[in-house]
Amino acid sequence: MLQLMIIFSIVFLDRITKRLAVVYLKPVGSIPLIKNIFHLTYAENKGAAFSILQNQRWFFISVTIVFIFFAMYYLFLHKNENIILKIGLSMVIGGAIGNLIDRIIPGYVVDFFDFRAVNFAIFNVADCGIVIGSILLGYYLIFISEKDASKVLRK
Repeated sequence: MLQLMIIFSIVFLDRITKRLAVVYLKPVGSIPLIKNIFHLTYAENKGAAFSILQNQRWFFISVTIVFIFFAMYYLFLHKNENIILKIGLSMVIGGAIGNLIDRIIPGYVVDFFDFRAVNFAIFNVADCGIVIGSILLGYYLIFISEKDASKVLRK
């Protein structure tokens, strides 16, 4: 149940914020919240992170659908997994679904968070879910999974 709430929350927040970006940011382009540091900037990304692999829409749609299917299958097949693994995977799935919706309907991902101070790529809520979820998955793999595996081996 927690997993579905996380997935739904990320998709919901992503859809709302992207809609607001289309309505309010697209006409003006950019709104500085902290000048030269953090802006809300409307961008249409037809690639992946940092706009790599531009115009590979069907590739991204296919890979994302396969990933979501297998990740959901794993998540619900292994209900007794560590909570950090479940939260991390749920966040990545939610983010993937959010960006998948964009790739299918308008054909590009709407981005709007613009950290200019560090010259970083413009991103969105779905991307935040993917990154935070990936960090949690990395933490689980590095610090927890070995402990969980050793518990199983000792039994």
